[in-house]
This record gives sequence, C-alpha cells and structure tokens, in this order.
Amino acid sequence: MRAEEAARRWLADQGVSQVRDGWVSVEKPDVVLTANQVAHSWAGDVFAEELDAAEQVRLAFGLLDLLDEYWVTCEIRFANDGADGPLPADVLWDGYRQRLEADRDAEAVTYSLWVDWFEDHATSATAFAEVLGNDIDRVVAERSEALLRRARRVLECSGPVRWAVKEMTYRTAMRLPTLHSAVFHGLLASFHDVHGDLEPAAALEFLGRLDLPTNTEHLAQLRHVLAAGHKNHYRSPGAWDDAVRLYS
Repeated sequence: MRAEEAARRWLADQGVSQVRDGWVSVEKPDVVLTANQVAHSWAGDVFAEELDAAEQVRLAFGLLDLLDEYWVTCEIRFANDGADGPLPADVLWDGYRQRLEADRDAEAVTYSLWVDWFEDHATSATAFAEVLGNDIDRVVAERSEALLRRARRVLECSGPVRWAVKEMTYRTAMRLPTLHSAVFHGLLASFHDVHGDLEPAAALEFLGRLDLPTNTEHLAQLRHVLAAGHKNHYRSPGAWDDAVRLYS
C-alpha cells in the first residue's frame, strides 16, 4: 500500500488525479481517462525521474498496484532492456514476488510473466527461478498461504518455460497436494501454449501422481495425448481434437 500511495502522489505531481469515474489531468480536466490510458501516457515517465534505478522500479510497481494495468509491466520490461538497463534484479524480482503473494488480483502480473518473461527463452529461466524455482523448497517447508499463492500463480502460467528448467520445480511442488491442481494446469498450459514445452513421458508420469478429481476438465484428454507421445498442441493439431471426441 505504501508503494501505491507513493505512486498516487507522483501522479498528482504530474497533474493527474483520480475521480469517481476514472482519472483526469490538469491539461484536460473535462476528459475522464481510464486506468489503461493513464498507464500508457505516464508509466514510462517513471524511468525518466531523477531517482536511483531501485526507486524507479519501486515507483513503477506502485503504479501497477494503483492502476492494475498490464502496460505498467511493459514499461518495466522496456526499462530493463533499455540503454540504462538492466534494472536492479533484486528489486525487480522482489516486486514480482510480492505481488504474486498478495491477496488481491494478480492477472496483470501473471500475464506479464507469461507473455513477456516466460515466452522469451532469453529470460524465461531466470524469471522462473526468481519467482518460484529458487524458493520451491521453502514453499514446501513453510506452506504459508502467501508462498502457496505465489506458487499456484506461477505454476499455472509456466507453460512456455522450458521443461528442463521447470521439471524439478514441478516435481517438488507435487509433494504438496494443495499444489496438485496448479501443477495440472501448468502441464495443461505446457501442452496448449504456442510456446509450451514438456516431455510427454515425464509429464504423463507427473499426471499419474496428481491427486485430482476424476471429473477434472481436460484430464482424460491430456492423459491421452501425452500417452501418444505428443509434445504440443500446435505440433500435433489434430491430436487434441481426437482426444476430445474420444472422451466427449
């Protein structure tokens, strides 16, 4: 909340304030802006502020908390890849971890991980390690609700991460039945995502060890395509349709 209030004050310094139906700027006080418009117009300016890089990152994450818009995460990634980057890794990834653990909607954060960090093979291994892989043993040992929340969210959007990177994290997560559903959704995404990656035999073994309701949606179909050795929906476009017809 402290970061969010800092972001609100910073926007106010830019002449932007929140009203009942959205946001307004001093330049056009009669035009109500959406949070998405505010993000597109001002989020990038955070990284032009005369602050050290760590404070810029914290301010950007405060804007994310305030606006809840994916575009803020895009500006963070642009800054990381820009001429003055990379951003301080400890602050960057701590910002992601905190929001993955928070008891509030995290769709913008998980979408950012999925499409910007996990789908890019140049960054996916580091990103996955930072948001979960390095901590999975602690998740299993401590089992705090915040850590479990982060684990669920990361597992469910981890489809594009290379199998060799995520396999041991999946294996460790399976020691907690409360994470079985998240591992299943990770396996499902690993098959269906355009950039999804899995090894069919190992994924099938994992699937067989998950304690899931027998009527879990897509369970039978996923088991069928993995048993047939298919690695990805888009490499075998008819395989899933055949499985759906078989189990419908």
